[in-house]
Amino acid sequence: MPRYAAIDQGTTSTRVIVLDETGALSMTPGIPHRQIVEHRGWVEHDPLEILGNIKTCLERCGPVDAIGLAHQGESVIAWDAESGAPLCNAIVWQDQRTAKRIEAMKADGLEPLVQERCGLPLDSYFSASKLGWILENVERARPLAAQGRLRMGTMDAFFNFHLCGGAFFTDYNSASRTSLFNIHTLEWDRRLCELFGVPDGVLPEVRDNACHFGDVKLNGRSIPFTACIVDQFGGTYGHGCTRPGQMKITFGTGAFLQAITGDAPPPANPDGLLPVLCWKIPGEKPLFGLDGGVYNAASAVNWVKKIGLFNELSELTGFPEEPAIKRGVAFVPALSGLACPHWDRSAAGLWAGLSLETGRMDLLQSVLEGVAVRAAEVVRAMDKTVPVGPQISIDGGLSSDRYFKQFLADLLQKEIHTPSTREMTAYGVALLARRGLGIDAPFPSGGGVDVVRPRAVDYSTLFEEYKKIITRSRGLRN
Repeated sequence: MPRYAAIDQGTTSTRVIVLDETGALSMTPGIPHRQIVEHRGWVEHDPLEILGNIKTCLERCGPVDAIGLAHQGESVIAWDAESGAPLCNAIVWQDQRTAKRIEAMKADGLEPLVQERCGLPLDSYFSASKLGWILENVERARPLAAQGRLRMGTMDAFFNFHLCGGAFFTDYNSASRTSLFNIHTLEWDRRLCELFGVPDGVLPEVRDNACHFGDVKLNGRSIPFTACIVDQFGGTYGHGCTRPGQMKITFGTGAFLQAITGDAPPPANPDGLLPVLCWKIPGEKPLFGLDGGVYNAASAVNWVKKIGLFNELSELTGFPEEPAIKRGVAFVPALSGLACPHWDRSAAGLWAGLSLETGRMDLLQSVLEGVAVRAAEVVRAMDKTVPVGPQISIDGGLSSDRYFKQFLADLLQKEIHTPSTREMTAYGVALLARRGLGIDAPFPSGGGVDVVRPRAVDYSTLFEEYKKIITRSRGLRN
């Protein structure tokens, strides 16, 4: 029976999940990699460590017929085309070393130009300023560029270079997350490259998300590499979101929301939502959507675990039916700043309404609610541009918490659907890898969907109160 390997290369670890034609899956144990934080605001990974982890996971997964890759998105790397050696550590999407440069570009009035061409706001979250930083600060970068030996891009390009014998490519979705790719012309944009100081000649070829990229030598065989996509959009594809108004949320390290809009770039909007190219299939127009992110979701939960408020996830139950925020206790999960719709890195995490009566369970309940309210803020903003349907599909670690799902359903007054297959990123990547072989059909669903329906409650005033608390969280890092 044909088997399809989905490489899930995330911010903290690497796994390979294999699906067969019945939809049954198996996976290799996740291999964590180091989080290198040597300066405040800097986050780096060792790309060779991660590449070795990918190869180890592939070797352990058994015979497969196609391979696809989901990767961490906006993280970047530069390397020498002749030796394949990286010039520095990968700069991770969370890294904020270019924040001052971004602020200077905003002060120069460049943000409207950037947004008009690539759809993205000026933010250090995206790849372009990181790539520019490498060219300015890594000693060998400019000489190699002059010799035609410099290769740069998001991390998928580095992994694919090594897995596929020196092939230098990325995909439409990954390219669209860099701030260097024009979502109207579907090409690297020379003007954007000039603004960020990145020669367009060092960037990879852009290909469809499901096609034959090359072959990977695996256990004595040549296996076609047929899919590549940013992890969040692999999940969107796995959830089956293909029509305008369909939407999914992944509650991972951050919360990542995508709503499908259609086959043309959505118009600019006032709420900080990002027009995004979700994927492109050979012979079809690209599919576009709106993207909104919350920087801290599971990372906020992990933080309260680190400071000792709980030990096991099973403790995140048994909360009072009345929300903590209704009792005056609220949490803003801005531990890495605020993303959509605020886009404010100066914001900081904040508890509000604490008193001598506040207990540990109040704090834990307020953290879950804070993540849900921030996600609901983004959904409400999306609903203004493209009406979101009556149900939202979610995945990620927090999707297993019943209180969290019920609170989110009540906030939005929409059904919350959680597929029984929790590995939605891998499921989507395996579907794309299979489609890259010319097979366009879903795997069997394999177990159904958990549905949480909204209760008849009115939380409209809750949002207004929460906006006031968010205002207090902003500027605290200045």
